[in-house]
Amino acid sequence: ADGGGGLMGTRLSMASCAPGRAPLGFPTLPLSNGLHIPVLGLGTSHQGGYSHDAVVYALQKCGIRHIDTAKRYGCESLLQKAIKESDVKREDLWITTKLWHSDYGYENTKQACLESCKRLGVQYIDLYLVHWPDAQVPGKSNQEVRAETWRAMEDLYEKGICRSIGVSNFLINHLEQLKEDCKITPHVNQVEYHPFQRPQELVDYCRSRNIVFEGYCPLAKGEALTHPNIIQLAKKYGKTPAQICIRWSIQNGIVTIPKSTKIERIRENCCSGINKLSAVLVIQTLMFLILVSEKKI
Repeated sequence: ADGGGGLMGTRLSMASCAPGRAPLGFPTLPLSNGLHIPVLGLGTSHQGGYSHDAVVYALQKCGIRHIDTAKRYGCESLLQKAIKESDVKREDLWITTKLWHSDYGYENTKQACLESCKRLGVQYIDLYLVHWPDAQVPGKSNQEVRAETWRAMEDLYEKGICRSIGVSNFLINHLEQLKEDCKITPHVNQVEYHPFQRPQELVDYCRSRNIVFEGYCPLAKGEALTHPNIIQLAKKYGKTPAQICIRWSIQNGIVTIPKSTKIERIRENCCSGINKLSAVLVIQTLMFLILVSEKKI
């Protein structure tokens, strides 16, 4: 009853958030290479701007240690400044960034990764993702370019420049094709995931291959915040709609990366603690209500 292989058997309690105090830390999920990725991160984006103060607040006051960005977002160098100001040690951070399709190809991929490291001000990246499966390289198939790009990702991993490597927005057919061409299975697949977008077949496939599933847009770009069923659950449990959705995602075993440039929203997103029994009920009730609203049951 955990919505498809969630985290019911692990400790997922989140610390309460007293005003001005950070949570005691967030749970992690193990990757196939033995590293542990925090289940809650702070997403960034080229859409909606970037807030230096919000990132510093997330790191200093909310205990966030997982930052997700990408070359495409244009804020890697800005993140370097925020991280430095936060005084959080590099070894305590999990930094994810992504390779944009204009840099696909063996040599381009390696160079793009080093440039991302320079902009971020780091010697290594915790997780480097191939941003999209479509390559858009004239004269070559997408599969060819993905295979060539992935070989570079494997080299970056073996040299320790990337501590883990993965993909984003890959479907089962893309992962199956990559399996034919790779030595190292992706450690992570980052895909849109929220109550209205639940690719359970893809989640199950990734878990069958020990690929951690990471979800972006957990609030459905704001749509979830006004859904009457989610509002109903939030009132029942004394939480906000955002907290219900984030907890639902995490309890389903999904690494979850909400994004916001507002300090009050970041604090809200980090304080999604619900006791374990209630979390089970949230999953069951929310799924039932959403399915009813979609006229699927």
